Amino acid sequence: MITLRNIRKSYFVGERELPILKGINLDIRQGELVILMGVSGSGKTTLMNIVGLLDKQTAGEYQFMGSAVDGLDDETLASMRNMHIGFVFQQFFLLPYLNAIENVLIPIVYSAKQIKHPRDKARQLLARFGLAERIHNKPSQLSGGEQQRVAIARALINDPDLILADEPTGALDSRTGSEIMDLFQVLNEEGKTIIVVTHDPKLTSFGTRLIRIEDGTISEDITR
Repeated sequence: MITLRNIRKSYFVGERELPILKGINLDIRQGELVILMGVSGSGKTTLMNIVGLLDKQTAGEYQFMGSAVDGLDDETLASMRNMHIGFVFQQFFLLPYLNAIENVLIPIVYSAKQIKHPRDKARQLLARFGLAERIHNKPSQLSGGEQQRVAIARALINDPDLILADEPTGALDSRTGSEIMDLFQVLNEEGKTIIVVTHDPKLTSFGTRLIRIEDGTISEDITR
């Protein structure tokens, strides 16, 4: 699904170059649940942004689902992203003036996919995640765990090929965080490819593969 070859990413402050990624070589296969582990500043979020087509590498080659994405314009990248990738973030990023089902439906507006009966699908996803009685609640009326479940349902509404989760348990207590990771495991067992980006070592046991990034390079890659 994902092939990265010698991926480098630098930022520039004036004439000073700040290298973030220093030659990443990585293949991720369909159906994996990858835990991408690293401390703050290691480059893990930058790598996730490149994989998620939110940012572009400074150098190197990236193939996503068999297609080279190097050199594609922003509009094409946005279309690929909306078609194939679902995102889950630490801070949920739910719109406060919309209720749960309305938040789940947001990606439909930007997707070229034809989703049959999207409102019914959103309702089914929320019910599956234990929120059948909360579909009309706004984010302020939901707990952190409930908000993250809404965010996961939103990520799934377009039936993406890949789910990218950036610190999905960072704003949750340990029990609720474990419940969210259990949910990712179930989705993975159903065939979803998932990459969880985290600094929390407690999450390593949930993946089928652990990739550790340190100082912009991969220091460990273990498949279980």
